[in-house]
Parts: sequence; C-alpha cells; structure tokens
Amino acid sequence: MDLKLPPLGEGVDSGSVVSILVKEGEQVQKGQGIIELETGKAVAPVPASVAGKVTKIIVAVGDTISVGQPIASLETSPAAPAKPASQKPAPAPSPRATRPAPAQPPQEEETGEEVAEPEEETSGPEPAASPTIRRLARELGLNLRRIRGSENGGRIVMADMRAYVERLQRLAAQPRAAGPAGAPAKPERIDFSKWGPIAKRPMSPLRKTIAQRMSESWNAVPRVTQFDEADITALNDLRKKHADAYEKKGARLTLTSFVLKIVAETLKKHPALNTSLDLTAGEVIYKEYVHLGIAVDTEQGLIVPVLRDADKKDLLTLSKELNEIAVKTRERKISMEELQGGTFTISNQGGIGGLHFTPIINLPETAILGLGRGVMRATVRDGKIEPRLILPLALSYDHRVIDGGTAARFMVDLARGFETFDEKQLG
Repeated sequence: MDLKLPPLGEGVDSGSVVSILVKEGEQVQKGQGIIELETGKAVAPVPASVAGKVTKIIVAVGDTISVGQPIASLETSPAAPAKPASQKPAPAPSPRATRPAPAQPPQEEETGEEVAEPEEETSGPEPAASPTIRRLARELGLNLRRIRGSENGGRIVMADMRAYVERLQRLAAQPRAAGPAGAPAKPERIDFSKWGPIAKRPMSPLRKTIAQRMSESWNAVPRVTQFDEADITALNDLRKKHADAYEKKGARLTLTSFVLKIVAETLKKHPALNTSLDLTAGEVIYKEYVHLGIAVDTEQGLIVPVLRDADKKDLLTLSKELNEIAVKTRERKISMEELQGGTFTISNQGGIGGLHFTPIINLPETAILGLGRGVMRATVRDGKIEPRLILPLALSYDHRVIDGGTAARFMVDLARGFETFDEKQLG
C-alpha cells in the first residue's frame, strides 16, 4: 500500500521534504516518523499510519508535496482470511450511497489567474444535503452540484460548504491584471540581469506562506489602523526594580511580559477584538478564551506562535512561557499545534528600533497590536515639563466587525493599563 501525506492542519495543504527518516527495506511501526516536512512555519515528522516494510521511497529531500500525495510504499501483513461462505452477505448499498460525489474543480490548482465557476449543470439529481444546507445554498446563490460532499454517498455538510466558500474567497482575493478585453493576465516577468549583476534565491516554504497569508489579509479585509501612545515611565521603573528577582526565578521580565498581561485584561473588557468572522454562516465568533499570538522575528522569517490562556496566568508564568516559546520558534522546534488557535496578535518592533508601523491582521483574527520603540520625550504634566518614556501603539482592526468607537475605547483602556499597572501583580 502507499502511505499518503495526511491532513496537516487548518490552512495547510502542502510542505517541503526536509529529511527522510527511513530506508527502503526497513521495517517501520505505526506512528513512526517517515519523513520530516516543513509546512510553512513548522518542521514536523510525518508518521506511518500502519506498520510494515518500506519497499519504496517515493519522495526526495527538497520535494514539495501536497495532502494525499504518496510518500512511500509499504508491504503490510496479509489481510485477514475471508469470511465463511455460509455467513450472510452484507446488504448491497443503495443507489444513493453508490452515486459518486459531484465533481469540483481541484482546490490546489490556484494560479493567481481569475478562475470562473463552471456553467451550471442541469443534468442529474442534486447531491444529498439537509434542508438547512439547501436553504443556505439558495440564500448564497450556490449550486450544490459544484460542491464535493465529504459524507457517505457524497452528502454535503456544513464543513463542505465552508471549504467551498473559502476557496472562492481565496480566488477572489488573488491579484488580477487586466489583459485584452478585460481578460486576466499573468504578471510580466522582467529580466533584471540586463541592468547589472543579480543573484536568485528560491522562496522558502515559510516565505511563500507569509506572502500568501499577507496577500489574503490585505485583499480580503477592510482594515483601519488606530494610533495612540502610552506613558510607560512608571512601568519601566517597575520592570527594572523586579528584574533581578524574576531572573532568580528563571524568568526574564521584559516589556512584552507586561504587554501580554495588560492586553489580556483589556481584551476581557472589549470582547469584540477577540473574535473571528464566519462569512459562511454570517456570524461573528466571540471567543471566551484569550490565546495571544506573538510575532517572532527569526532568520527564516516572521513566525507567530500562540501563548494560550494569557488571561488566566500571572506575570511570572507569562514571562517564563514567553521566553520558552520564543526560543523554540527561533530554533524551528515549534509545532503546528502551537501556531494555531490565536485570538489576537502582538507585534513588538521596539527591540529592533522600529517606531510607527501599520501591522497586517493575522487572519482569521480581527485585530492586531503593533508596538514601537519607547522614546524619551518632553511632556507636560501638572503644568510642568518632564522627561517621560512614551510607547507608540498601533491597532489594526477589521472594520467589518469592529467599529472605530470600539477600537478607540480599547486603546484608551490599553494605555491606561500601561500607565496604572498595579505593582502587586508582580508578586
């Protein structure tokens, strides 16, 4: 039998082979790693689904493979003996159960050119689906014959509808260049070498993933960026005062540690920023948990691991987990599970020296906070000019879900959280 690449997780359908962990002729056990695959932002082993002897390795290091593609051939143990002839045969499946699922254009063949839906099919019965699915299809103007059902007999369920609509959204979000008579055209390839020496380097799987996700977010989301600033003079004094005590407990007390705590508390006051938008169902998903994505700058590119349940952890725990997850990310030891499930993302450029920027929303979230470098500035306080450490803040948000007033109130409370942080929370 052929071992095929299994589903890799939400939003991931392919990867690049980093290494092959077995040899032809080797006996492997179920769950044993066959290859290591780089799936955009993580490197993880792909396990064998059954035990057996490896008869052929089908892929090679450097290959890009997709879900369902064969990885290796295995010789498994002989099948169990057939049932006695006297045993009552299983009933024949009904015609509905044996009807093949309706054809659908392959989702992986997305080229950047506009892809029109096929003409409506007028022959053959509609695929099986519940009344709710049929009503939703009518409301959205979708032809059920174009949707591949995943249940028995090609029955269409809500997950199939969602996958089909998401594919249409991806196609609609791809940039298009008008050609003759409005026809789509591919971007022009330019020979830059005619003006001077050049060097070509292939895009890594991570860079391709970043490019795809950022393009999807930029094209799909009507976003607004709200700017503000916070006086962190007192907060920085607290950090310096307690830094040594935290070091003795095995934690680094950084500004980002405070940011995690303050953002988590502010999100509980403003749940609209801790949401996702489900266009298929026409619903806004309010999450009752706070999982914060932390943008980490690595040599390979920007990776966003997720720190879970930030609202339920004290500052010491957050500081420890922040350092651990940053180290794992930079060493590319982070798992796909640790990159998923975020509800709100924080991007801190202060350590690099950046000041003002407009962060791009990390879909399917609806908001992201950007932090710049704290700057000492002459500020008027109580009629006197004083030097104060000022932190620039930038909140980008999805205007389909979050109104300007909601975003402004969030920023006011966030700045107040920086300026009035209670020292008791440091333990």
